[in-house]
Amino acid sequence: MPNEKRHPDYARVRRQDRAVQDEAWIREFLHRAPYGVVATAEGSQPFLNANTFVYDEGAHAIYIHTAREGRTPANIEANPRVCFMVSEMGRLLPAQKAMEFSCEYAGVVVFGRAELVQDEEEARRAMEMLLSKYFPHLRPGNHYHAVSKDELDVTAVFRIRIEQWSGKEKREAASFPGAFLYGESPESGT
Repeated sequence: MPNEKRHPDYARVRRQDRAVQDEAWIREFLHRAPYGVVATAEGSQPFLNANTFVYDEGAHAIYIHTAREGRTPANIEANPRVCFMVSEMGRLLPAQKAMEFSCEYAGVVVFGRAELVQDEEEARRAMEMLLSKYFPHLRPGNHYHAVSKDELDVTAVFRIRIEQWSGKEKREAASFPGAFLYGESPESGT
């Protein structure tokens, strides 16, 4: 790809003062994030798909699932290069100048290749990891039927092999003047 010659390190964070170098922080963030967004492309048109996911540290991969037919599977089949992102927003940070208004945030961006998991046992394991992440209080065989071959036949389980990643975070002191969470009703400072 011509773009790779100009920008071989896609995960490089421009604002190095906000870059997170601690890979343990990145792994922990991937484990706790509630959902992620995968970016695929068809030609020059990008597409985004918000999805539940699970990070498998041992495989250094992210697993997502979707229907066997649709935009995401078609895009990945045509171009397996993907970008995956998880993030969270902290407090909003007012300022004296409009262009200095900001917010706290944290996030991880992953670049890699997605592939349809062909092995039935790996697909089942990935689905079980997803169920365990999102429904840890429920047990297969007790609260619901375990993942079946019929379910796997209509579900596309994708493995995103992580090639590059980066973490980024902006936090201010608890005493930051006027900081508040989105949705709160802060007092106007008139």
